[in-house]
Amino acid sequence: MSSPFYAYQSIARATHEHGVETMFGLMGDANLFMVDSFVRDFGGRFVPAAHEGSSVLMAVAYAHVSGNVGVATVTHGPALTNCITALTEAARAHVPLVILAGDTPVDNPRHLQSIDQRELVKVTGAGFEQLRTPATVGKDVARAFYRAQVERRPIVLNMPADFMWEEVTHDVQVLDVFTAPGGVAQGDILDNAIGMIASARRPLILAGGGAVAARDQLIQLADRLEAPLATTLKAKGLFSNHPYDIGIFGTLSTPAAYDLIAQSDCIVCFGTALHDFTTDRGKLMKNKRIVQVDVEPAAIGGGLHPDAALVADAGLTAETIRYWLDEAEVPPSGFTRDLDVATLTMHPAGAETESDGFINFVYALERLEDALPKDRVLVTDGGRFMTEVWCRISVPNPQSFVGTVNFGAIGLGLQEAVGVGLAAPDRPVVLFSGDGGFMMGGINEFNTAVRLGLDLIVIIANDSAYGAEHIQFIDRKMDPSLTEFNWPSFAEIAKSLGGEGVEVHSKEELEAALVHLNARKGPFLIELRLDPRDVPRMRI
Repeated sequence: MSSPFYAYQSIARATHEHGVETMFGLMGDANLFMVDSFVRDFGGRFVPAAHEGSSVLMAVAYAHVSGNVGVATVTHGPALTNCITALTEAARAHVPLVILAGDTPVDNPRHLQSIDQRELVKVTGAGFEQLRTPATVGKDVARAFYRAQVERRPIVLNMPADFMWEEVTHDVQVLDVFTAPGGVAQGDILDNAIGMIASARRPLILAGGGAVAARDQLIQLADRLEAPLATTLKAKGLFSNHPYDIGIFGTLSTPAAYDLIAQSDCIVCFGTALHDFTTDRGKLMKNKRIVQVDVEPAAIGGGLHPDAALVADAGLTAETIRYWLDEAEVPPSGFTRDLDVATLTMHPAGAETESDGFINFVYALERLEDALPKDRVLVTDGGRFMTEVWCRISVPNPQSFVGTVNFGAIGLGLQEAVGVGLAAPDRPVVLFSGDGGFMMGGINEFNTAVRLGLDLIVIIANDSAYGAEHIQFIDRKMDPSLTEFNWPSFAEIAKSLGGEGVEVHSKEELEAALVHLNARKGPFLIELRLDPRDVPRMRI
């Protein structure tokens, strides 16, 4: 290490000391020397994105799939304003991130790129941590990483540019994060909850993203109760291959599963805030007892008020409930004994309709479900195509599914797919995107995937329209032409950016595309040409 030692090197070293191996970002005046030190002095990997917001999204997906804190870096002013949507997405996804953001020099308040970065960050729901002085780098970096893990959200560490070349003495600071399970449910509310569960004749176990780590305990409780298992979208795939897994609960359920949920008399919910789409705006929770278990107090009572609310760890609570059911010799419900799970998990078959020059979307999804690599990680962008993908394309577990619509935005998918590809380099990444979302964000970063040599399969649902708006004009018998676009060929765009691409207008062309897919050598794009009047409605 060179002598003297500067603040930018201290920031890079402190980041390295927190176990960070990969940093996403764009370099600018306030962070370029820190990035250089992270790579050259500490052997880190820097992944340059084409847009600052992309770097945050890459870090989001990297954190979700790897289980580590994601790290991104941008410079000041417009670089940070470019990250507002991405920071909001990350905050609402409850992903631990540290964003090393430069700031304009403290002694130059009239700097062209000066903006109140604290207020900018606050509106997104992310946290803000100020690098106080060059001498406190170790403590401030440690505090940012600690908060990201404990608060489960992005923390922006604000780094004034004029600190970077100040000489410092590095101080190693890594704060231990308490990661033991949360509290154990107890008291009268627990007794009431167990009473509701014990008396239920048709109980059902629902797991959300906050209960992913409790999979085994929830299965044991469900088996003890003879209760079906269901998940929210965020926990998609949690109970894959269990004989009584009925899939996603709510508006994304199969018709048979929806009817079964409606028949249940007690739903025991673990790690889910019970979003309106999960409960079908409360319809699925009527006339039944609701027990809600979550370690986060704010997650309880937001969508509906449960009959019993337990602020406690999902796994420990499931074990506790099962223990007392055994102690009281409560018989199993028998609810699962006559279930035909094959029927419960079967979505309606796609129509045979196929307009001239277009592939039927549901048919294509059913074919892709069989043909895509089984060890895939699935990423979905936003758009009206997405709910059919969620329902018809499977994943082995929740860590293998990344949905990018926590903020309801489109155009975030390819950026997160790049992060996934680096977190899981030995697995193929499958991204579904719409044409509007790809033009908005995917086209920016497709070449990044090419440069990185990722095994990325991009499937574009191209209806040549902003579909969610198109259907509203159609419903009101109005002209939808303002929502329609004559895009260039996305397959040709993929080729021009260094990847491979094929257009699909028919079943025969889809089969040919799948042959090419199996021989892919890098990022591969399949453009499904869809009739905008023949795309299924969103199931929300």
